[in-house]
Amino acid sequence: MTSVLAANRTTLTVEGTQVSVLRGGSGTPLLFLHGSEAFTEWLPFMNELAAHFDVIVPDHPGFGRSETPAWLDCIGDLAHFYRAFIEALGLHDVVLAGHGLGGWIACELALRDTRELRSLVLVDSAGLPLLEDGIDTFMSSVDELRSASYVDVRRAPDPGNPNLAKDALMTARVAWTPRFYDPQLAKWLHRLRLPALIVWGAQDNIFPARQAEAFAATIPGAQSLVIPNAGHLPHVEQPQTFAAGVAAFAQGARP
Repeated sequence: MTSVLAANRTTLTVEGTQVSVLRGGSGTPLLFLHGSEAFTEWLPFMNELAAHFDVIVPDHPGFGRSETPAWLDCIGDLAHFYRAFIEALGLHDVVLAGHGLGGWIACELALRDTRELRSLVLVDSAGLPLLEDGIDTFMSSVDELRSASYVDVRRAPDPGNPNLAKDALMTARVAWTPRFYDPQLAKWLHRLRLPALIVWGAQDNIFPARQAEAFAATIPGAQSLVIPNAGHLPHVEQPQTFAAGVAAFAQGARP
């Protein structure tokens, strides 16, 4: 077990928007883009990653502790924002990782600009049409969604998220129609020239594990890591397996 490493939460203004950022560790920067909920605390998977990377975990604009800007209407807006975010922090050789909604943002960003990116890690990512239906997160209760997200709900973080309604509203704004995908994205992911790792929880009931095949088939040379005994959040349920896989991949993806 990795010892608990020091981490800080700070506020940064980018594109006129104040965003809250968790950061800890050292070395190659790893920018982790969260899914439909911002993180309320430094979680074990972040700590495991911080043994290998400078881990940077912002709350997206409109989510968590971050401000909601007038310019935010779609996933593409967030992709453009994170280009500015990387520039504002002076980051280079970035491992760009994203879960769910954050994976979709990461794809859009990587298609626009790879200059400061080393590699891409997609974790149970949104962005492509589902090959197999999961539960409809917009039509599920909080308890149903929580139960469907984990193989063992006891592994879930403390459910006391004061920004849950805010996060849900913003998720609906950017991902309601079509549900969590962009019809245009599938047409252009084959143009991505960046080492990519597709990570999936074997028992994901939201974006079923067959979805990993869709991403791996679309992104040239993509590697896959299916994590057993994990649902929609394999990084949370199996933090050590997740971090070890990402670290080994990123080392191999060094230019």
